[in-house]
Amino acid sequence: MASHAGGVQTGAAPGHMHRAVSGWLVFAGVMMIFGGLMNLAQGISAIRTDRVFLVTHSYIFQYDLSGWGWVHLALGIAVVVAGFAVFTGAMWARVTGVVLAGLALIANFLWLPYYPVWATVLLIIDALVIWALCAGPSRGGAGRAEMGRPETGRPETGRPETGHTA
Repeated sequence: MASHAGGVQTGAAPGHMHRAVSGWLVFAGVMMIFGGLMNLAQGISAIRTDRVFLVTHSYIFQYDLSGWGWVHLALGIAVVVAGFAVFTGAMWARVTGVVLAGLALIANFLWLPYYPVWATVLLIIDALVIWALCAGPSRGGAGRAEMGRPETGRPETGRPETGHTA
């Protein structure tokens, strides 16, 4: 039987650990990978050609399209890598994901004049990723009920705790 401690499940093999990952973290990881690949594609498109992009001359933020493409390319790669890291359930991966999704959100907001529909879709994805990463399992309580342990951390025996040992 595997033992559980603080949201970390340890298997029979020594040194082999798996973190419990909630549905919100899986959602965030998948959406980060999807959004990162979309950022990567728009970065490559911006670097290769400008014929697919709309340029609005009256927009307050005007940037070089090729340079902006490199920003999206690098950001897309970083978001995809962080998306895979989120599947570990580690807190550092969640924090990194929130920071990168926030940067991607800003980048896609500034990208609005070049490709409005694509940028709007990515804005929504980035906002959902930030929400899902912040709504993921808390440090102590989430996942314990699914692992067969009450919030007290003691094994469930089906009888009330009396303080006496049998």
